[in-house]
Amino acid sequence: MSKTGREEKGFTLIEILIVIVILSILAWQLAPRIMGKPEEAKQVRAQMDIATLETTLKMFKLDNGFYPSTEQGLQALVEPPTIGRPAPKWREGGYLEKGKVPKDPWDYEYIYLCPGVYSDFDLSSYGADGEPGGEGPDSDINNWELE
Repeated sequence: MSKTGREEKGFTLIEILIVIVILSILAWQLAPRIMGKPEEAKQVRAQMDIATLETTLKMFKLDNGFYPSTEQGLQALVEPPTIGRPAPKWREGGYLEKGKVPKDPWDYEYIYLCPGVYSDFDLSSYGADGEPGGEGPDSDINNWELE
């Protein structure tokens, strides 16, 4: 307690400096690991996008009893399909939060096939080069290969 009879709350200058030093050390250790691998980060983001799109497609199927066809594409997740089989219970506002189909981290469209060759539907990103196949940053990311 202070002389006025009240407890003073807050941090001392020493405590703040210690926290700043600890955070600086952590940033110094972690930044090179994160900043040095932007292509790996893009691949992880593409995997996450594909997993999200898979879940969204499953919600579409739960509502309508079928997956959108290849011709209807992923656009059927943001607006009711106008070609092919109608979606009578299409969800008002769509299935994707931002109201548009995302592009992969390399600014290409995701590849969607339904029926798929490997599963009910196939969903892929062709990687940095935008072409099928490839290695490293150019390697394809496919829903049937994700865990």
